[in-house]
Amino acid sequence: MKPKAMTLGALLIVLGPAWLPLAAPASLASSDLHVIDAGTPQGLRELFRHTADPLHLISAHRGGARRTYPENCVATFENTLRHTYAIMEIDPRYTRDGGIVVHHDPTLERTTTGSGRVAERTLSELKELRLKDPEGLVTGFRIPTLDEVLRWARGKTILVLDHKDVPVDVSAGKIREHRAEAYALLIVYSFKDAKTCHDLNPDIMMEVMIPDRERFDQFDKTGIPWSNIIAFVGHTPPDKELVHKIHAKGACCMVGTSRNLDREFAAPPPGEAGPVERKYRALLQLGADIIETDLPQELGTLLSGAFEIPVGKSKFFSKAVAGDLTDDRK
Repeated sequence: MKPKAMTLGALLIVLGPAWLPLAAPASLASSDLHVIDAGTPQGLRELFRHTADPLHLISAHRGGARRTYPENCVATFENTLRHTYAIMEIDPRYTRDGGIVVHHDPTLERTTTGSGRVAERTLSELKELRLKDPEGLVTGFRIPTLDEVLRWARGKTILVLDHKDVPVDVSAGKIREHRAEAYALLIVYSFKDAKTCHDLNPDIMMEVMIPDRERFDQFDKTGIPWSNIIAFVGHTPPDKELVHKIHAKGACCMVGTSRNLDREFAAPPPGEAGPVERKYRALLQLGADIIETDLPQELGTLLSGAFEIPVGKSKFFSKAVAGDLTDDRK
C-alpha cells in the first residue's frame, strides 16, 4: 500500500474560494481517507516499533495547511488524509476560562480574524472568530477545541500534541479522559516531563527530543521504555550513528523539514524539485522513519515510492469513505 498517486501540479491547484461554505461540499464529504488506526495502546507501540522493514511516514506539521485550509483545523486534517497517510501534529492552548483550544500562536492575528492573546479570550469569544489560511484569506472555519479534535481523530489518524502552555499532566489527563492512548502522543521537551507523563500513564507514547548521543545516553538512564517513544532527532540531517543507536533500541526516528527543505521546495522556480527530492530521500537513507513537514500532500506525492507500508504493519492502514466533516464552523 502507498499514498494515492497524484501529480505535483494537481496538488498545487487552487482548491476553491477563499471563504468556504458552512456545509462541506459533497465531493469532499465522500472522498476516501487514508486511515491509520492502531486500535490499542499496544498496537500504537507496535506501529512505531522500528524493524528491519522500516515504516516511512509523514507527520503533518499543524495538520498540513494550504490555500483555503487553515492550520490546526479539522477540515485541513481531513484534506491531508484524502491525499496521503499522515499523523497530525497539533498545538493545544489554554483559553482564559480554562478551556483548551488547538491553535499554534500565543496571539490571534496571524491565523484568525481576532486580535490579542489566546489566553486572554474565553472559549465562547474564540469560537466567534474565523480561521485564516496561510495566505491570510478568511475561511468559514473556527478554532477547534482539543476535545473536538480528540473525538474526531479516533479511528482516522494519530495525533501528536505539542507542548505550548498546557502542562504535560493536563494533556495526559485529556488523553486518558478520551481513552485516546491508541491514537494520541505527547511531545515532551525535557526528560523530567517525559518521566511525569510515563508515571501518570505508561500507555501514553511520547515524541522525545534526542538530537545527539549525549541526550541518547541521558534518556537511556531514565528507565522509560524505548518502546514508549518516537525520537525527534532534529531539523538537520541526523547523525547516522545516533540513528543506528536509536533503531537498535527499537524506536523510530523523526526528522523535521518545516524549517528548511520545505521552504526550499516551495520556493521558486516551481517544478524544479529534483535536487530537493534527493535531499528528502537522503534523510530516509540516513534512517529517518518519519518526516515532519508543512507539505504533506506534496511530500507524499514526491516520495510516493518511498512510503511503502511494511506487510507486518499493513493492518494499521486502510482506506475509508469520509463522513461529513466534523463541524468546526459552529
